[in-house]
Amino acid sequence: MICSLEGKRGLIVGIADKHSIAWGCARALRAAGADLAVTWLNESARRYVEPLADQLQASIMCGLDVTHPGEMEQVFDLIRTHWGSLDFVLHSIAFAPAPDLHGRVTNCSPQGFSLAMDVSCHSFIRMARLAEPLMKNGGSLLTMSYIGAEEVVVNYGVMGPVKAALESAVRYLAMELGPAGIRVNAVSPGPLATRAASGLNCFEQFLTDAARRAPLRRLANIDDVGDMCSFLVSDAASVITGNTLYVDAGYHIIA
Repeated sequence: MICSLEGKRGLIVGIADKHSIAWGCARALRAAGADLAVTWLNESARRYVEPLADQLQASIMCGLDVTHPGEMEQVFDLIRTHWGSLDFVLHSIAFAPAPDLHGRVTNCSPQGFSLAMDVSCHSFIRMARLAEPLMKNGGSLLTMSYIGAEEVVVNYGVMGPVKAALESAVRYLAMELGPAGIRVNAVSPGPLATRAASGLNCFEQFLTDAARRAPLRRLANIDDVGDMCSFLVSDAASVITGNTLYVDAGYHIIA
């Protein structure tokens, strides 16, 4: 059952190509009736993302590199000018420099850790702060986590601690924004064959092993994640906040 999102407007951050989790989510949200604003990382990414945004009939399209001061504020100013309000935000971005991602957490550089935390966690907090005044009748903030936030995943490296911080931030934001009717949740997909994940060592073998071990004997896909996000954005999820919800065919329950 698809929950209707007619009349709702939302910002999608994190589409890189047609394999992105954010793309699966954006398709599901649009199919449910939502009007979307879509961003791309830079001009190199634009040629991949803009055609996808066109497919979504996105009302707003623009660049957003969260490491560039002022760009996020410009995006929210654009939303304020065009829409005047906002119902949801989907944050699906993460980054760590390759030496820090592929090395031991013990050896992570201060600069690498700081950058990973800024892009993958603090940017979500900043988006929440900018979205709050636009969510005049409440709203929904969503971000993407991973099982590596609570368990050690081989080769996940510094992203494990960073995702743990993100899940904690979700709980604190849910508490602080709850009185305004703003719900905050993380979605934790299992292993997915995305471009970002391909940067992890031995990831193809990890996908195979995960599908074999999961109770449903398969992996989730970006459409499964999109369906969950559509539900969480909808009025049907009006009392769900502060959670990390797994969309992983049960993979997270297997020791």
